[in-house]
Amino acid sequence: MQTLESNEAKKFAINFPAGTNTAEVVIREGAAVRQLEPKAPVKTKLSGVIGVPVEYLTKRVATGQFTQERSHLIVDREKITLTLHINEDDEYQLGIVSGKLELHPKFIEFGINSGKSWSPAELGMFFKMNRAFFPDKGINMNLVTSLMNFTANVNNSIERSFKESGDKSDVFIQTVNSNLPDKFTLKVPIFKGMPAETVEVETFAKIDGRSVSFVLLSPGANQTTEDIRDKVIDDQLEQIREIAPNIAIIEV
Repeated sequence: MQTLESNEAKKFAINFPAGTNTAEVVIREGAAVRQLEPKAPVKTKLSGVIGVPVEYLTKRVATGQFTQERSHLIVDREKITLTLHINEDDEYQLGIVSGKLELHPKFIEFGINSGKSWSPAELGMFFKMNRAFFPDKGINMNLVTSLMNFTANVNNSIERSFKESGDKSDVFIQTVNSNLPDKFTLKVPIFKGMPAETVEVETFAKIDGRSVSFVLLSPGANQTTEDIRDKVIDDQLEQIREIAPNIAIIEV
């Protein structure tokens, strides 16, 4: 046994194992170093485009971070979402990785099949600023011109109808039909991350007293949306089955 005496004449007993010839002793003064309190593991929570679950599984399935048998994938075709749950039975290790196929912002701006109403001037200005999505620039120019002049034509027809027959409803309908084409073609991306699609768009007029507004409808775009949605989801599921065949896939 050896003893070490400090300036305050305090003695410390230090025991070394038998056979120890040399040793280093470090004496620290002051409070002990504070130890960090243990914390729960950080939960995985990721979201993004429809391909996120596939990308995550590709890079993580072989790391031991989770097991396939304790994971499952929820498929919602109506909302076009894939949601991967890992470590499903462990509250501390539970993780969620989700992907969603979303409509492209430009397609939403056009308001196709959404019930959005446009005044003639608003629609004309919007078409003018989005000429790039019209395969035929001449059609775009004709639409813009017709829409920007539409309000004046309707007002003139109303005044004439009062003088002639008083039946302004028929005059409205004739003006709408004669000034605008029933349909036109757009080339616009429907979903984020997907190439542009060529769709045929129809114009429908809504008449309310002296005001007229338009809605844009496209049965073709609606069909394309359905086809793309199912194809994209099926492609993702096929990849997941190849990467992680033991993950339960549940459709809701």
